[in-house]
Amino acid sequence: MSNQYQIEFIKFKNELSSFIFRLLTNKQDTEDVIQDTYIKVFEKIDSFKGQSSFKTWMFTIALNTAKNKLNKQKRWVENTQDYGADLHSKSEELTNRMRVVFEQTHEKDYEIKEHINYCFNCINKTLLLKQQICLLLKEVYHFKISEIMEITAFTEGIVKHSLADARKNMIRIFNNRCSFINKKGICDQCTTLKGVLNPSQNEHIKAQKIKLVKEGSKKDNEYLLKLRLEIVKGIDPMNSKNAILNTYMLENAEMWVKDSIEKK
Repeated sequence: MSNQYQIEFIKFKNELSSFIFRLLTNKQDTEDVIQDTYIKVFEKIDSFKGQSSFKTWMFTIALNTAKNKLNKQKRWVENTQDYGADLHSKSEELTNRMRVVFEQTHEKDYEIKEHINYCFNCINKTLLLKQQICLLLKEVYHFKISEIMEITAFTEGIVKHSLADARKNMIRIFNNRCSFINKKGICDQCTTLKGVLNPSQNEHIKAQKIKLVKEGSKKDNEYLLKLRLEIVKGIDPMNSKNAILNTYMLENAEMWVKDSIEKK
């Protein structure tokens, strides 16, 4: 690979990694896909004719590389987070394990914005895969419809319908679940996590500084989704302050659902 394209790959690597991680919700799997993508880009560089941007080409190869792993995954249930929270409320061992993971973070502060990003990722995983992919590419990584068509090999109609359905489903689930929007108080799971991990924090004061929380009673659901997406765009899930803890929760979410159901 020429130095020019090596520089380009490094330039977009974090963005590409965060996209794949949001889909796979597993750090090691993501690192494997990115490494394989780099090798494939190196092997196929002579076939890159510049008809699309190098970034679009990279994302195409990475998504194709991740497909085997993605096709083995199941859609998450809409209340996945509830199962995990319920299981931890009944298990001192699990709660202590989470504390140990949290102690690996540098500032020992669980950020509400990062929890909003974590919730977005959980809810995105409840959508059909094509909806997940199209929503992330368009709304978080700023690709045009034509570029999404190239990355996914979907028709224009499939991309547009997937985006519309993804937004509709996101709004419906958030309106039913998110306390920031339905104004029944601070997000229950966020309060629980901060209470367990960092009880000295005043969640209510910090939350009121976030535009989504302050404007959560607005009836314009599209606008509220836009505010949520603005938060998500500003967070790299693999390199943020709470990446260690949120990765731990995402990687274990499906297992906690299974364990919780088996214990009932």
